[in-house]
Amino acid sequence: MSGGDRPEENTLGVLIGRRRTGVPAASTAARAVVQANAQGASLGIGHLGMGAGVLCAIEAVYGLAVFATHIGEYPSVLPAVMAWLLFIAAFATVSLTVATRGERFPTWMFIGYLLALGGVVALDFIAIWPLHDIGGHASASVTAGFGLLTALTLRPARELLFAAAALFAAFVAAITLTTPLTAATLPVQLVTISMAVFPPLFGVFVVVRFRRIVQLELDRVLVQSTVSAPRFAVGMLASEELARLDLAAEELLDSVASGRTALPLRPKMASTAASLATELRLHLIEGRRETWLYHAITESEQLGKSATLKDSGSLAGLLDPQQRDGLLAAVWLLVADKKKTGPTAQLVLGPVLPPEDAVARRTITIPIVITTTGVPRGRVDRSIWAALAKVGDFTYSSENSSLRVDLRCIVPNPADQ
Repeated sequence: MSGGDRPEENTLGVLIGRRRTGVPAASTAARAVVQANAQGASLGIGHLGMGAGVLCAIEAVYGLAVFATHIGEYPSVLPAVMAWLLFIAAFATVSLTVATRGERFPTWMFIGYLLALGGVVALDFIAIWPLHDIGGHASASVTAGFGLLTALTLRPARELLFAAAALFAAFVAAITLTTPLTAATLPVQLVTISMAVFPPLFGVFVVVRFRRIVQLELDRVLVQSTVSAPRFAVGMLASEELARLDLAAEELLDSVASGRTALPLRPKMASTAASLATELRLHLIEGRRETWLYHAITESEQLGKSATLKDSGSLAGLLDPQQRDGLLAAVWLLVADKKKTGPTAQLVLGPVLPPEDAVARRTITIPIVITTTGVPRGRVDRSIWAALAKVGDFTYSSENSSLRVDLRCIVPNPADQ
């Protein structure tokens, strides 16, 4: 299976090729991809953002309590009060705007919010600078770190990481310039820096992992739909393209039949009709030689980068739904890995084994070989063996941290059907 035969996008709308044709811009699939890629549009992201906002509000109440406890120690309380008023105004404005306008946080508003948080940190540092103990008296500046959680689900992770890095640098510089670092003061400074910087970092990690989990689950569900497909069929994305071409062809024929388009066709209209006919013909031919397993692998983000298929005889289409489900589940579990350089799997189907007796001629035996890399025997879960058992009898061997599985899949003889 060469890279040039792969579709332009997989089930999650990720570009994996450079073919000119793809999901049409006005199609349902294209609209779904655009909506899924929009900021804040992921499943459950709104709830994460709401929880982050509540956490920020709780920390603000705690920070105000700390400020009230040490208010008598401030040489000038005015900068600290201004810092808190600025934070409350910025946080309330952003929260109300997001709540009323939907989950949108435009760049200009985010920049203004960062400038406001920067002012909060500066005013708080000015208020406690003469005390020579940033970690022991910082209040509004620590809450500013929690304030970044407001944009956690609405802005790219790199922007939040950059803001957290700037906050970390500001704390380190202020502590270095004002606070004598001793065995008694150092722990307090480290705890304060951690309280200010760690929440946005941890929040970014949680959101990124959550989005990845949701994408993988959606990918798995979409790929699972190929199990019930006919022996030869077009892919999920090609179905959308066929619907577009069919609509365009119907509109052209209706225009000719109603007389709106005169015969003979003008050169431009004739060229359009020829292009439609060519594309329809290519899709129909393509649908007669590609099996469900081909589409499951090429249109999946997870399988497309980890699995390869060799099935010159299109034998995968002869498997029944239970055997397909077992084979797909086994391959998915074998290559599913959290590492960037995860394991790979190669599937080889055929050639068909000759029948052993007269009774066996009503069925055919399809040998399936699954060769993996980076999958040691001890890492194979029991669920993989259970999935392989649905396909047929199998044996396995392991060598150099690689697992090889040989399956014998028995299916009805297509000649008798």
